[in-house]
Amino acid sequence: MRALIAIVILLIAICMPAAAQSTADVEAERTRILALENAWNLAEEHKDVKALDGLLASTLVYVDYDGTFMDKAQFMASIKAPSLHPEQIVNESMTAHVYGDSAIVTGIYREKGVAKGKPYLRRGRFTDTWVYQNSTWVCVASQSTLISH
Repeated sequence: MRALIAIVILLIAICMPAAAQSTADVEAERTRILALENAWNLAEEHKDVKALDGLLASTLVYVDYDGTFMDKAQFMASIKAPSLHPEQIVNESMTAHVYGDSAIVTGIYREKGVAKGKPYLRRGRFTDTWVYQNSTWVCVASQSTLISH
């Protein structure tokens, strides 16, 4: 009986560091993904389509605040539109949940800028789905919904 208890205690002791490491790894991935969300905002603000290209999967599915559905090419074209001038895009209350090679990020965004010569201010909730592919995280789906200011 003592031998069985000793084995159980030994197994627990061996598994504890692995569990702690796993938690640390998940936290590191969460931090990395949230940083990618902020990089996305900066890339949009600066119309940096090269940076966006690296953040978004070729199969991106994007549903904008007004219900517009776009694939990656359409989304990239919307970012490059000369009539759109985002001045600031900021995320708040972001949470990332990592599930192995997938992650879901939810949060609130605030965006201000000028579109077609008119200033705009938007606040909305978003949900982004990220997957780990080819040694990097890429966003495969994004959806946003306006909320009141």
